[in-house]
Amino acid sequence: MTNNFPEKSIFISPSTNDELFYQREENREFLLSEKGETFEFSEGFPDLTFPKKLDEKAVNIRQIYNDASDIYDQFLHQTFKTHNEDETTSRQYIIDKLKQKSDSKVLEIACGTGRDSELIAQRLGENSQFVMVDLTPSMMKRCQLRLSTTNIEKIFCIANACYLPFPDKYFDAVYCFAAVGVFPDIKKSLAEMTRVTKTGGKIVFSDESMPLWLRDTYFSKVLANTNPKVLWEVPLKEIPVSARNVTVQWIIGGIFYLIDFEVGEGEPVGNFDYPVEGPVRGGTLRTRYEGRLEGVTKEAKELVYKAAKAKGLTIHQWLDSVVKEAANKDLNLEQ
Repeated sequence: MTNNFPEKSIFISPSTNDELFYQREENREFLLSEKGETFEFSEGFPDLTFPKKLDEKAVNIRQIYNDASDIYDQFLHQTFKTHNEDETTSRQYIIDKLKQKSDSKVLEIACGTGRDSELIAQRLGENSQFVMVDLTPSMMKRCQLRLSTTNIEKIFCIANACYLPFPDKYFDAVYCFAAVGVFPDIKKSLAEMTRVTKTGGKIVFSDESMPLWLRDTYFSKVLANTNPKVLWEVPLKEIPVSARNVTVQWIIGGIFYLIDFEVGEGEPVGNFDYPVEGPVRGGTLRTRYEGRLEGVTKEAKELVYKAAKAKGLTIHQWLDSVVKEAANKDLNLEQ
């Protein structure tokens, strides 16, 4: 095997995070890391599926969509027809949330046959990069054909949404419509979307789930009878702590949630150290939390309030002074 690395790709190994390079040997095309890890091409697409042996749920999903790829587009419009909505208008509304620019790097996860991909691509220019990921090669082939006349940089790959083969903070925006609910690990997939998105970038995802206030209605019972997916839960608990400016709404007849957020850094940071205004408790938000001690009797608490008031101090000021004085005295006695 050659050790030359002539062409760096955008991909990293989903198992080791090592950079991958395009390699060609006679009739073979593959991706190779400097450590010798290889990823073959499948049906013309780099196959970065990880783990290479998928769990049962992922295998079943891949098979379902592989079997449906020939007829998938024939029936998808019925979802929108049921709710008297124009499909293109509905999809454009979701895509608007990406806030993409003409030169953005955009990742679409579970691109399917490319119904959204085509609309996203129309908003991108010559300096952009559009990457599309799906677990099913047969679906992606249709997406590739649909975008064949689109004159932008397009990259396709087969990958597991829970192990995205891209560097940290690479994309300006990440998009996923009608697929999150079938991912093997929703929390991990959303964490991966966040990892590969630049700070300040947008993540937009939408899937089926009827809001709680509609679930006992005739409307709900009719729809759930044919499509139980409308009773799936909204994955609010799975959203990463680094999500900022999160919005949640229901669209397409109220049976699809739509969540979008900006990517921040870690958990939010609050101003916890300013003196809390007020004549009684005092202290700061941080001291009230970090300075908590074992509880005292009700009588002791009442005496503290009276003593602090008599001294013209807040509870925090009185307690802080008295506790330090008593503790220092006892510590000095021990020495």
